Formats: sequence, C-alpha cells, structure tokens
Amino acid sequence: MTVLLCVFLLFIASISKYSLAQTGGSSLQVNGYQNTCPDAEQIIFSWVERVVTDEPRMAASLLRLHFHDCFVNGCDASVLLDDTATFTGEKNADPNVDSLRGFEVIDAIKSDLDLACPETVSCADILATAARDSVVLSNGPGWDVQMGRKDSLTASKTDSNNNLPFPKEDLNTLITKFQNVGLDIVDMVALSGAHTIGQARCSTFNASLESRSSSAEPGDLGFLASLAQLCSNNADSANPLAPFDLATPATFDNQYFMNLWSGEALLPSDAALVAGNSPTLEIVQTYALHQETFFADFTRSMLKMGSLSPLTGENGQIRRNCRVINY
Repeated sequence: MTVLLCVFLLFIASISKYSLAQTGGSSLQVNGYQNTCPDAEQIIFSWVERVVTDEPRMAASLLRLHFHDCFVNGCDASVLLDDTATFTGEKNADPNVDSLRGFEVIDAIKSDLDLACPETVSCADILATAARDSVVLSNGPGWDVQMGRKDSLTASKTDSNNNLPFPKEDLNTLITKFQNVGLDIVDMVALSGAHTIGQARCSTFNASLESRSSSAEPGDLGFLASLAQLCSNNADSANPLAPFDLATPATFDNQYFMNLWSGEALLPSDAALVAGNSPTLEIVQTYALHQETFFADFTRSMLKMGSLSPLTGENGQIRRNCRVINY
C-alpha cells in the first residue's frame, strides 16, 4: 500500500461532518461495502491514483463522468451503457459524444473489484467513488462517499440531450436545469468549480468568442484573443484543447473563481456566472476570496448530487460489465 493511499484512507476515515443525515439520502450509507467488500475503496483509489499520475487530465474526466451520470435520471451508471437494439444510450448524446472519457478506467476498476468481490460493487458506486478520489488526488477536499446505488437497466440519449447543461447555455437555462434535478443556485456555482481542473475543446467555446469580445471589458480582450488564436492557428488539431485554468490546471483549488472574477472564463456557461447583474456574482466572489468556503460547499453539493434518485433495494442490478446489463 502506497504512502499516499495510507494518508488518503486516514483522511477519509477522519471525516464525520458530512453524514448521511445531512444529505437526506436515507437509502445510501457510508462504508456500504465494509462487510461485503472491505477493500473496495482501496482498489478504486489505487486505480484512480495510477491513471491520474499518468495523465492528470483524467481526474477531471472521471469527475465529469459522475456528473453526467447523475443529471440523467439519477446516479445509476446509465452513462456507461453501450447502445443496444432496444435503446440508444447516452454516450452519443450531444454533450457526451467525442467528449466523455475514462470508460476504460471504470472497466479496469470493475474487473479488479469483481476479482476481489464478485458482483458486489455497483458501477454507479464506482463512478461516485472515483469522482471523490479524483478531487482528492488533485489536492482538493475529500468526503465520505455514500454507497448502495444499483445500476440501471437502460439509458436515454434523449434525456441526456434534454437534461445536461450545455457549455453555450445562458444563466437562466442553467439554473432551470439544476433546479429540475433538485439542485439550487449555490449547488450550481459550487459544482461549476469542478472546472478548476480539466480542459475543453475549442468547439465548445470558439463560436462565442466574437460576441463575447464585442461586450467584454478592455482588460478581458487579451484573454479572448488568445483563445481565438489557439483555436485558429493550431496545426496539430482541428479542435484543440484549452485548459479551464491556465494558472493551476491540474490542482483543485479556487483559482477558477478568481479567473471568472478577472474576466478569464473559458466557456460561455462559465462567463454567464459573472455577466451583468447575475445572481451568482456574490457566490463567485465569495469562493474567489475564500477557498475553504468553496471546498465546504462543493463537498456538500457533491453529496447532494450523488444522492439524486439512486436505484436501491430491489430496483436495478449490480452489472457484471458496466457497459452491458446482465441477462
């Protein structure tokens, strides 16, 4: 066991303030595999540590998988299902196609877990735990992951297209989509802070640069011009990547909010949080000034999101292969 893993387990064991009762998820519980698969969290953490060490961007990718899973009919691992003859899955929905990644990491984790504890740990719980581990390994906060989710028997491309926030949407639309799944405006801003790590394709923001430049403050024009140059002059890729945060791209911190406050928002949906008299301005400013407040709210909101409409008890199943339902 690595030193980092030992420190991580002690750290998680010491967290008590974010209990099951605080999120209202009565059907989920901390240490849910303590008796049935006691090494489950260690196995997941070891894999996430390995892949994030090899490629720091994978932390953001695994965190995003959990987010995109929970926003579509709850946290049920539906996002992992491949298309079948009876349904079109979520992988090819507009917010996900050629964008979501990390599926092979979840496959590897599931394989090792089933060697240790066959057909015990759900794919949905793997997603929730890998998301937490990705944040911790990026120097962000940790929390006790609540376990007990089952995996869905179907997926929906249509619901994915309708429910997931798009990077080009305005603030009112974003607020509505979060409220539709039971998340409030503070949750929305706190969870947007996940953009403190990771990267986005030019296709998600390039078309908005001209209109944003026309209304930008003079001090913001240099940043927008640098994005335009990246997207138009990159010989290596027709759709290159840009980091959400140039200052600390692989560190989970509050730099994202400092960037927003200084006019350096990568996506239109990021810029919407500080546009005009946005009701989110005060929250952004608070997080920019107080990292500990952001961490506390992000942790609370991740637990809240992770408890959205879980399949439990007799509902759902524990998939043997996260990409395919059991027959």
